[in-house]
Amino acid sequence: MSVVEILPTGVSPADVVAVARGDATVELSAAASAAMTDSRAIVAEIERQERPVYGVSTGFGALANTFIDPQRRTELQHALLRSHAAGVGARMPTEVVRAMLLLRVRSLAKGLSGVRPVVAERLIDLLNHGITPWVPEHGSLGASGDLAPLAHCGLVLTGEGWVVGKDGARLPAGQVLGEAGLAPVELAAKEGLALINGTDGMLGMLLLAAEDAAHLFTMADVTAALAIEAMLGTDRPFQPELHAIRPHPGQRDSAGNLARLLRSSAIMDSHRDDLEHAVQDAYSMRCAPQVAGAARDTLAFAVGVADRELASVVDNPVVLPDGRVESTGNFHGAPLGFAADYLAIAAAEVGAISERRVDRLLDVTRSRGLPPFLTPDPGVNSGLMIAQYTAAGLVAENRRLAAPASVDSLPTSGMQEDHVSMGWAATVKLRTVLDNLTSLLAVELLAAVRGLQLRAPLTPSPAGQAAIAAVSEFFGEPGPDAFLAPAMESGRAVIKGRELRAAIEAAGPPLA
Repeated sequence: MSVVEILPTGVSPADVVAVARGDATVELSAAASAAMTDSRAIVAEIERQERPVYGVSTGFGALANTFIDPQRRTELQHALLRSHAAGVGARMPTEVVRAMLLLRVRSLAKGLSGVRPVVAERLIDLLNHGITPWVPEHGSLGASGDLAPLAHCGLVLTGEGWVVGKDGARLPAGQVLGEAGLAPVELAAKEGLALINGTDGMLGMLLLAAEDAAHLFTMADVTAALAIEAMLGTDRPFQPELHAIRPHPGQRDSAGNLARLLRSSAIMDSHRDDLEHAVQDAYSMRCAPQVAGAARDTLAFAVGVADRELASVVDNPVVLPDGRVESTGNFHGAPLGFAADYLAIAAAEVGAISERRVDRLLDVTRSRGLPPFLTPDPGVNSGLMIAQYTAAGLVAENRRLAAPASVDSLPTSGMQEDHVSMGWAATVKLRTVLDNLTSLLAVELLAAVRGLQLRAPLTPSPAGQAAIAAVSEFFGEPGPDAFLAPAMESGRAVIKGRELRAAIEAAGPPLA
């Protein structure tokens, strides 16, 4: 079990993934605790002076000009969480909520939020005790950050709100805290606001999506190579000198993968000098690295945005070391929303070109000798005909989801928050696009493997042999139609997992 130590300098993307998806535990460093203590002392001094400071001695949003009496400021912080925990819909996945909790700790630990260390420590207790707040899907506009989702998290610290039970049931937070031996926190001035004013939800989802996209884009090269091999395509377009003259780094890496994956194939060798097969392949084959490579470059941009956000303080107001408390707009999620929308477009196109190769594999007029719909007994059997229908439906959905959320600003809070980012919506739909891409690549994997099997007795590349071995247990040999949905689900598991890639890399250089 690894340990993630929260320093004032922040955490890494790998730390977020380890806590969100793994069993890593979290610790607050002494340096972070000291930075928070110093910041809290500034807030305490402001309270003693009784001067109006947003979030400390005033209301919030459109009520920012309302002065709050000192004796009601604790009540103010608790009321803020109750009123802002107003989400609806299905609960967010546990990994997303855990990422949010860690990222909120990371922001508070930078010592610019004016909260006591105990607040961060209680968030860490939730993570280390496996207590996951129940956070509904809908509620955030990415305006002052992810207000509603973070309020559902923060409310749990006070013993109110909901948490997720072991069986997925919704349980009262107070009950679960008590069973874990954790006491509710009574929030002081500024602390409720500091718990909810940030981009932690959308940032967490973008970081998790980037992790997934990096793997899926490599697997897209794998399934593309298998399909090209099964269709008697040529590997000549993937020569490195052809990509050196158009030096996009993602394209170079993707082409390198394809060239590497297609080596040592008796199927490829069988038609290498046949002009009918080796002049020019269709775009879905020949341009695979141009599309997948552009997606890789888009991912690199999104990762850069996420890295900068991970190093940022997005609270409002911030408590500066010189004693000033200044309002900022750093909570606005535009950078993350734009990046998520951009990456969704790229991932959708990786899926779209994959579906075109599937359609070509199944079409007897274009598959270069393969039987209709990849069944040796067409007519009685339909083979993978309807699997391509499913792929087409997923491509259509991804096209709808690729429409940007970040242009959908709607004003809120009495026009105080008159432009919002919709970054939460952008990152939610990005995750859906990537899940759909997983299914699309699974369909291509099955279709390509069936095509390679039907080229027997010619032997495929080592990558092709590894793919056949990976799916043989649940997909078998060409023959009569069988219940296809379970094979497609198992194909998704192969695409999501790391075993096939490891098997391919065991026989040669690593894939990019």
